[in-house]
Order: sequence, then C-alpha cells, then structure tokens
Amino acid sequence: MTQDDQWPIWQGNMAAQCLAQPDDALAIIDLTSDTRRDVTYGALHQMADGLARALLAEVQPGDRVGVLLSQSPWCAAAHLAIWKVGAISVPLFKLFKHDALASRIGDAGCAIVLTDAEGADLLGDLATPLMAAEVGITGDPLDFADVGPEDPAVLIYTSGTTGTPKGALHGHRVLSGHLPGVSVSHDHLGQKGDCLWTPADWAWIGGLFDVAMPALALGVPVVAARMPKFTVEGCADVIARGEVRNVFFPPTALRMLKAADVALPGLRSVASGGEPLGAEMLAWGRKAFGLEINEFYGQTECNMVASSCGADFRAKPGCIGKSVPGFELAVLDGNGQPTDAEGDVAVRKGAPSMMLRYWNRPDETAAKFHGDWLLTGDRGIWEGDYLRFVGREDDVITSAGYRIGPAEIEDCLLTHSAVATCGVVGKPDALRTEIVKAYVVLKPGAQVEAKELQDWVKERLASYSYPREISFVEDLPMTVTGKVIRKELKRLAARENEDVI
Repeated sequence: MTQDDQWPIWQGNMAAQCLAQPDDALAIIDLTSDTRRDVTYGALHQMADGLARALLAEVQPGDRVGVLLSQSPWCAAAHLAIWKVGAISVPLFKLFKHDALASRIGDAGCAIVLTDAEGADLLGDLATPLMAAEVGITGDPLDFADVGPEDPAVLIYTSGTTGTPKGALHGHRVLSGHLPGVSVSHDHLGQKGDCLWTPADWAWIGGLFDVAMPALALGVPVVAARMPKFTVEGCADVIARGEVRNVFFPPTALRMLKAADVALPGLRSVASGGEPLGAEMLAWGRKAFGLEINEFYGQTECNMVASSCGADFRAKPGCIGKSVPGFELAVLDGNGQPTDAEGDVAVRKGAPSMMLRYWNRPDETAAKFHGDWLLTGDRGIWEGDYLRFVGREDDVITSAGYRIGPAEIEDCLLTHSAVATCGVVGKPDALRTEIVKAYVVLKPGAQVEAKELQDWVKERLASYSYPREISFVEDLPMTVTGKVIRKELKRLAARENEDVI
C-alpha cells in the first residue's frame, strides 16, 4: 500500500454502484428470522425500485429522508431507493430514545422516514413513516437520478462522544472512498468464498459504509442479522448460519469474546476500528482466529484513512496501520506544519471519503479544517510509516508536565488477566494539574487489588503514567457504537474532588 496507489472514484449515482452485479448474484444473506433467506441483486433492485416509486410522490432531489431500520435487506433497499431518486438518506438508530431521534430528524429536516412498525412507534409524531415492507415491488425499472460524485447523498450524524452530534454530509463518492480501506482491512476483500458481517448496526458509518454498501459494490455477500445487544453465543450463531468468513468487530465485541475465551476458527479476516487494541488483544486474536486482527482508523467526517493489512505487513501494537491508498495523512505541529513529533492527526483535503461539510454548521465546518488539512481531533506520532494513535486531543492527560495518552494505559491494564475492560481519564489535581485515573470492570468472579494493577502498569510503561487512582465499577458509559465516553468519566472524576471538599 502506498499513498500513490489510487482507486477510481465512482462518477455517478451511488445506488447504481451498489447494484452493478448480475441479477442472479447473491447480495444479502438475511438472518433476521429463524430461517435463512438469500436475497439476490435482482430482488434487492426490485425492492429499492418499489420504495423509490413511493418516494417520487413525496420528495424532491436534495430532500432528506430518514432510515429507521435495523440490519435487513429493507434497510439496504431504503438507502438505495433514496439515492436512486437523488434524495439524501439519514441513517437513524432504533435504540435512540425520543429526544435523540427528534434532534436528528429536526436538524436534518426529515419530513419522511422509511421504517417498519417498530420504528413507526418510536417516531410518534416526529415524521411521517413510510412502511418499507408494505411497498409494492412490481413495476418497470426506474432510472437512476443523474448526479455527480460531489452531489449530496447521505447525512450521517456523529455518535456524540464530544459535544452535540453533528451531521456530516457526504457526496456520492463516499462509497468509492471506503473501498480501498475496506478491502485492505480484510486482506484484500473479494476472494472466493468471502462473506462479510458486522454486529455494528447499519445506522452508523461503521456498519453502513465499512460493511453493507462496500460488500454490495464489491460483489461480496453481506449478512444481515438483528443483534440489539451483542452476545458471544449470538455472534457464533450468525457466523455459523451465515457462513461468514470476514468480520468487522468493534473493540468492545472483541473484548467480550476474549473474556469468554471463545475461539472462532474458519474466518479469513477480522477487522476492528474505533479504539486501539494493544499487544495483548492482537496476540489473543492470532490464537483465537488464527490470523492478524487488522485495525483501521477513521471517523464519520472522513473514514477508513489508515489500516493494517496482515496479508501485506505485520501489525504493530499501539499503531493504527499505514495510510490507505488514496489518502495522504500527516501529523501537524502547533503551527499546522507536518512533524515527526507528536501532534494532530490530519487528512489532506480532497480525500474521497471526506465529508462535503457539516450540515448547517458553517463555523464548525471551518474549524474542522486547517489550510489543506482536515483535523481529526486525535493526537498521533509516526513510527516509520506506521501511525501510532495517542488519544483524542481532549483526552490527553497532562500530569506533572508529562503528556499521557490514555489508550496506552488502557491497553496495558487489559493485559491483566482480571480486567474485562477499562477507561482512563485525567482527574484534576492541584499539584500535578491532573492525575491518571482508571475505572476498571473486572471479569466475572475475578478479584484484584488496585495496587496490583498500579504495579502492573508501572512495570510495563513509564513510571509517571501509572494510574494513581483506580475505581472498580460494574460497567462503563458507552456510546451506542461501543466507545467509552471519556467525557462522562471525566465528569465523574471531577465530582469525586467536589465530594471530598
């Protein structure tokens, strides 16, 4: 993989890109019921056309249309139908409560939401529900709206780990921008027998554009399965019934599999993104799967920009891989200049998966860029051509003059046999500015003293970076995409100081 390598950018309607396989080819393996159902590209196209006919009477090109559906063939068809008529799809998550749905639907200006009966109940009076499964699928094929790569196609809201969720508006080129990273993160996806699945919901960029739509565009069957709550048993069942060979696992799912000491042989590739995994998790992956877990990196605003690829090079613990073909990455210093020291991770403008802008937020759009670079908000450092992730800019801990990334400490704690998961933040301290504070969830039945964990980190990392305080908790605050919400842990740590006063 080199930065000079390029994949072609799709020039037309993204729905056509996803439906460009033979009609009789297998598109989706539907495991949403007890009985497996195979959906061909021809059948998927008919479903999308049926929805598109219904939409033509209701929306104009550029209108925003919500999609409130779990993993299913109808979810894929809904997005395809919206893009086909030139409208903008807005993925929505069924685990959202009323206020979360209202904020996104209201901000996007969705008058119509494609959904099912369950989703209609969740919507209430927020928008007009169009019941996907009740739309007829017969009729003459419809033409694809004439659009270019920069024309808006999908409005995806950030998961809200920092501040109010913002809508990242992407053009029809966004899928082309994902294909190189998706391919290399699965050791060159598209080999004979490949079949892709993720437990991540298709309401998020990780489910929709790291799995569902790239699989369709590459002609790789994708599995649709409902898993509102990830379980080890449910995961194993989906992989067996769907004959899955390629999986994108969020880090939380991998930690649950590791805690249960589950091996899943027979997979050809395992990819993971969202948080660094660390040496212990990578070593466990080699044992449990018999292959390298390929870490990748990106965000809703510009996704799949760096990745590991076990077929091409060995993973480096703590690093998030190398630049994906078609993307130029840099680490910038305080003056916005590339540096070999720790700095701000940035992506060169013009990257194919880069958002067009934040929806109705010109000031925040401007703040996201510095000259020719999009700022990810993460800190990193180069180790050769590997990019090491240090942490989010607002997560880096300043203690006694040292700048400490929480991810490395979390990785170290996770290597202890008693630790199931953890979150590390800076706690305000009058003497050191901040101290390292760890919140730890133990494995069922495990017992360990805080001092043992402190010594564990001291012996493996720098002496100044060990957690001076450790609290044992039942669970951690998580986003719906499985990321630890460090800002909530920071609030908790700050309140602990207030309680002492």
